[in-house]
Amino acid sequence: MLLKILIVGALAIGLMAAIRDGRIMRDAGLLHTCNVVSVNGKADPTLMSCSKGRLDGYPDLTSKSCHLVFVRRQSEFWRCEEPIVSSQSPTG
Repeated sequence: MLLKILIVGALAIGLMAAIRDGRIMRDAGLLHTCNVVSVNGKADPTLMSCSKGRLDGYPDLTSKSCHLVFVRRQSEFWRCEEPIVSSQSPTG
């Protein structure tokens, strides 16, 4: 009985960690995704293509010094003053 409880607890912790990470939900299309766009074969880090998520819709990048450039049926294109960092590394 104790072994079953430990297994269920470990599975629950693993599931919570996977959901918190967000990769599974983005891969399933539940959360929005943004990618750098290539222009003339070169990646332009200030131009982003964002697709809509089923749960959160399109992202609003205006708080990150970006403005909406173009809207397509499946994606929005944003031009940012500086490249957007996907994750902040701790300082200090």
